[in-house]
Amino acid sequence: MNIVVFTGAGVSAESGLGTFRDSDGLWEKYRIEDVCTHEAWLRNPQLCVDFYNARRKDTLAAQPNAAHKAIARLQQAVPGTRVITQNIDDLHERAGATGVVHLHGEITKLRSEKDELATVPLEGWEQHYGDRHPDGSLLRPYIVFFGEGVPYFDTACRIASEADVMLVVGTSLNVYPAASLIHYAPDSCLIYFVDPGQPEFGMWADRITHIRKPATVGVPEVVDQLIARYA
Repeated sequence: MNIVVFTGAGVSAESGLGTFRDSDGLWEKYRIEDVCTHEAWLRNPQLCVDFYNARRKDTLAAQPNAAHKAIARLQQAVPGTRVITQNIDDLHERAGATGVVHLHGEITKLRSEKDELATVPLEGWEQHYGDRHPDGSLLRPYIVFFGEGVPYFDTACRIASEADVMLVVGTSLNVYPAASLIHYAPDSCLIYFVDPGQPEFGMWADRITHIRKPATVGVPEVVDQLIARYA
């Protein structure tokens, strides 16, 4: 049984981490062009370092919530469960999930300026601008900036294409290419969508079971159902 869990910022918002796109989100306080493009990194790298140092500090202070823990429990109970996330935090891992595919990078790592996949772990929250990768290039936050390719998107598409069940939680399905992952799910795939709002599902409306609850409530409920059925 192949279960794919696809998560976005909403699953970590309940741990106190600020989202980027909500009305009071981070992009209301910072310009994307100043902190999340390669041009911004070249123009003012210290500002980018400071921005992601703050995000890293927040991440390390946050704790996994009931949704993160339920997803890890599902993975342990049903071995074919894979986790794909748009999130840059490590809350899935700290809850016990393994092999998480991070589409947009990982805040707890730095990467080579030359090679997008040449990463190194960062102890603590503070990056110091000017530190260098073993390949000699400057280290930058391991974040997929706007306009850059998504290194593990092909991997995520392959995982989605093999899904028997897909659990989508905490994502608006508005950030591409990640939002297109559900299009790779087979026609026979059961799709559960946990969101307290009323997203527009369009052509997917007949295929999606919508659980109108917050992640910390809806995800454990769905996980219990899936474990009872497939474990």
